[in-house]
Amino acid sequence: MSANEQADVVVVGLGPGGEYVAGTLAEAGLDVVGIEAELVGGECPYWGCVPSKMMIRAGNLLAEAGRAPSLAGEVRVTPDWSRVAGRIRGEATDDWNDQVAADRLAAKGGRLVRGTGRLAGPRRVTVGDRTFEARRGVVLATGTRPRIPPVPGLEGTPYWTNRDAMGAKELPASMVVLGGGAIGVELAQVFARFKCAVTVVEGQDRLLSQEEPETGALAEKVLREDGVTVLTGARARQVSHDGTAFTVRLEGDEQVLSGERLLVATGRQADLTPLAVDSVGLDPTAGTVPTDGQMRAGEGLWAVGDITGRGAFTHVSMYQAEIAVRDILGRPGPDADYRALPRVTFTDPEVGAVGLTERQARAQGLAVRTSVVTIASSTRGWIHGPGNEGFIKLVEDADRGVLIGATSAGPVGGEVLYGLNVAVHAEVPVDRLQHMIYTYPTFHRTIEAALGALR
Repeated sequence: MSANEQADVVVVGLGPGGEYVAGTLAEAGLDVVGIEAELVGGECPYWGCVPSKMMIRAGNLLAEAGRAPSLAGEVRVTPDWSRVAGRIRGEATDDWNDQVAADRLAAKGGRLVRGTGRLAGPRRVTVGDRTFEARRGVVLATGTRPRIPPVPGLEGTPYWTNRDAMGAKELPASMVVLGGGAIGVELAQVFARFKCAVTVVEGQDRLLSQEEPETGALAEKVLREDGVTVLTGARARQVSHDGTAFTVRLEGDEQVLSGERLLVATGRQADLTPLAVDSVGLDPTAGTVPTDGQMRAGEGLWAVGDITGRGAFTHVSMYQAEIAVRDILGRPGPDADYRALPRVTFTDPEVGAVGLTERQARAQGLAVRTSVVTIASSTRGWIHGPGNEGFIKLVEDADRGVLIGATSAGPVGGEVLYGLNVAVHAEVPVDRLQHMIYTYPTFHRTIEAALGALR
């Protein structure tokens, strides 16, 4: 039997957070082994953030061309999905080849091991017949996978997840989307703008149900304007596939939907069982790995990214990765702080949000003041004209006089969110925000009006 292989740190999973941890620690002089079962870089650059935003950029251009006649003159465009698919293959994913990312890790001094990592006790990880012992510890960063609902008939059919959608060389003529969260609504809008007939089925009473009610109403409105059929409060009862098309039967009213493709976008989940976390005293049936403020999950064990349950966002993974790196290197730094966690749904209009929703704040027993001001009521919104749907919503802790949540929906809602993110994170007093100078005419000037409308 060969001797166990030694390293300072073993990183299991090289998505954005894991890759950052491995590369940064290697640059700091540590002997680092990075283990990845799929592609170095993870979901975001190959099947998530990057290719999906390329799709969205293309769809938004088509929509803007359709708005041109009322503002600038006649414009004629012919949607061509091959341009989008080609850009995703050529620019975003290198046809799903991670050699550049692998070389990047090697250049920093890290060792890449391809395979599935599995804990074998404290500071020990196995990959196939190899065992690595980590002198300082192990970092878990294995991410999540699509959550597939237990709908009768679904298993075994050629349904799509986000990965299949990202790799589509041709668009289907029609598609049913199960799930009205961020992934579902983003892809529904894009596909519809390229002339795919799309139906979204959402079990909750509104789209984007984790955000403000106004957000769900706006998302439904703009999707319908793009030709998407939106069914809320609806659930699939049975799915079948005849070799050509899907049939989806809904609960209750016996409504039957059909589509050439079925996209399952009903959330994501971690699977801790393959990691053998029970070997280090953790519950393999849990949905997340609990961590403290320094991302420690146990003695000589850290976890970052989606598996911590703090939000399936690349920016959260990178934020946590920086904290873990500091702790592993023995450098002081603040604990993780999620009070001002930002997120953006990249529909048109974009919907950015930070902190608590009104419902969450009230559920915590806080005295709340809120306001909602439409983007169209601002000078910039009026100038913008077609495509100016959106609003600013503020949630204030009235007792402390600070913002604890905000939503910025509009043509550049994710960018306008920045100032609100700073305000929530830094707990800037509302009366100070009300006396700030807001640039005219900008979309973010709507924040000034929303501050004045707090009730």
